[in-house]
Amino acid sequence: MSLRLREWAAAQLEEIQAAGLYKNEYLVESPQGVEITLQDGRKVLNFCANNYLGLASHPRVLQAAYKALDRWGYGMASVRFICGTQSAHKELEAQIARFLHCEDSILYAACFDANGGFFEPLLGSDDAIISDELNHASLIDGIRLCKARRFIYKHADMQELEKRLQEAASARFRVIVTDGVFSMDGDYAPLNEIMRLARQYDAIVIVDDSHATGFVGRTGRGTPEKFGCLGDERLIITSTLGKALGGAMGGFIAGLAPIIALLRQRSRPYLFSNSLSPVIVATAMEIFSWLSETSELRDRLEANARYFRSRMIEAGFDVKPGDHPIVPIMLYDAVLAHRMAEALIQEGIYVVGFSYPVVPKGQARIRVQLSAAHTKEHIDAAVEAFIRVGQKLGVLKRAVA
Repeated sequence: MSLRLREWAAAQLEEIQAAGLYKNEYLVESPQGVEITLQDGRKVLNFCANNYLGLASHPRVLQAAYKALDRWGYGMASVRFICGTQSAHKELEAQIARFLHCEDSILYAACFDANGGFFEPLLGSDDAIISDELNHASLIDGIRLCKARRFIYKHADMQELEKRLQEAASARFRVIVTDGVFSMDGDYAPLNEIMRLARQYDAIVIVDDSHATGFVGRTGRGTPEKFGCLGDERLIITSTLGKALGGAMGGFIAGLAPIIALLRQRSRPYLFSNSLSPVIVATAMEIFSWLSETSELRDRLEANARYFRSRMIEAGFDVKPGDHPIVPIMLYDAVLAHRMAEALIQEGIYVVGFSYPVVPKGQARIRVQLSAAHTKEHIDAAVEAFIRVGQKLGVLKRAVA
């Protein structure tokens, strides 16, 4: 059996390579940042990290981590309910709740675990989940773990969402599930309209705000702030510490206190996983304090995204519209997307091509992600490299045809 499985796996890999879709992993030999060093010594400008606010290796963040290591130690070697809870864990949970205008929050090792641990403890066969068709894999996997009836609505289609809510009228609880920002397109869920329907049909809303917390909204409090929904008691927010908020690990759920308390009793990824490292916990506290003081970083990020989008559109690339720092450069052909990404790395611009099954067939692209740490010079260098490579591959002609 093991030999046959190995042969099957090897054949699958050969097919992926023959199709030109094999995903190489470049080894990074430097801290995460705008400029990174690859294993072969090349220095490249990084335009594909989730390091939206440039905090992954920021001196203030590193100093907080050093202090946390000395004060709290490296790891807990325990789950929360045995001997894995320090006062720092509770302080961060309270800080997250205040930041997002929620009653309480609960920490997980990652947002994938948070999404995987939410549904099964709370929802059963008498309940209904209504989910956007483009939701993140972690939400899809979490939903699969519970026995609630499942309804899918077309992406961001409010008429179809309302129909699904009506079809689920007999359910004890109706739960609408959506990403706040959809990571492949950089588009937003229309959260104000979703919340309106939730009130009309007595539903609650789960929003994964991983690509928004810390920088979307006027003060960086995510899509609920952008759409005027902060503090709505029907809203439950899941998100991550592993993107804009320092880029390490950690996720959380924030919402009504009784729901969070019940998750502490029954959520399996919380009960059966080690506590989040105190180094990450205490450093995240410093980051939330920083973001509560000023919107300078999110303002800079917004300006960078606007500038990059305008230059790429002017150059003739097919850019998905929007204002998020996720900027999809549409190429449609999977092999072309991977070839162009490889060529850009050779030009000193680190980006990655995305194709099926990460995105739908025929929707291949290069996903560029801006950071507050990018300068105008960095962005200009990236655009000029895109133009050089795009001209060689005929992409600009394709884009404007």
